[in-house]
Amino acid sequence: MSEIVLSAPAAGYFTSRRLGLALSGLVIFCLVMMALFAPQIAPYDPMEIDLDARLAPMSPAHLLGTDHLGRDMASRLVWGTRASLGAVFLIAVLIMVTGFTVGSISGFAGGRVDTVIMRVCEGFMTFPTFILALFLIGVLGTGMTNVILAIVLTHWAWYARIIRSLVMNLKNRTYVLAAKAAGGGRVKVFLRHIFPQAISQLTILATLDLGHMLLHVSGLSFLGLGIQPPTPEWGVMINDARQQIWSNPELAIIPGAMIFLTVLAFNIPGDILRDRLDPSIADAE
Repeated sequence: MSEIVLSAPAAGYFTSRRLGLALSGLVIFCLVMMALFAPQIAPYDPMEIDLDARLAPMSPAHLLGTDHLGRDMASRLVWGTRASLGAVFLIAVLIMVTGFTVGSISGFAGGRVDTVIMRVCEGFMTFPTFILALFLIGVLGTGMTNVILAIVLTHWAWYARIIRSLVMNLKNRTYVLAAKAAGGGRVKVFLRHIFPQAISQLTILATLDLGHMLLHVSGLSFLGLGIQPPTPEWGVMINDARQQIWSNPELAIIPGAMIFLTVLAFNIPGDILRDRLDPSIADAE
């Protein structure tokens, strides 16, 4: 009976990947629980002003201290998780649905339909996503609804182009052509033979992009274009702390650390999924 023996570097590599995946999964789970049960976890109303307790240090009464208006930082951080993650997941779903639908139609139909759709995609892909998002918000106005719409409009074309290439590759595979020759309808062939593989690749792409979307949401809120004060959100909290950056740097460091930790937690599973499912990377290992 043969056994597969891993070298010490290889064993360490796989162990570190499993550890990274476990830690990132734990962080994401905790963040999701914070977002879902924010009313039960937060010790105070995140928008309650108490000027007598403004800029209070960390203590049993206020675990992370208070901001310049006496609002409890721990409560605002917990409620900010709901605002930030909720926006990111909604954006991801809308981008996936839009990109997958448009890309699938373009790749499966081909011809003039494909040409027109790809020219539209190229128009959206010409500009950097953040700059285009700023322009769209300038046209649509501020607020989280318009931020979500702007980010979706600046990202869907990248997803559509990738799905289009994947669908064009899959529809010429032997088993797909055999299914068509056997009398399978276009919709049936697509749903049975192309959809499962395309959606798995789209999921990996979205997982890798969640951190990028969070930076967009927080960055736009920091600039005053996303969620508006006094609603708690991590980017808003950093913006609120600008005046106290030297006297109370923790007011900006704590929400900034949450953004960093969340982006890192999103990126690790995406990298591992990509490494496992990308044949070229798997062969290189």
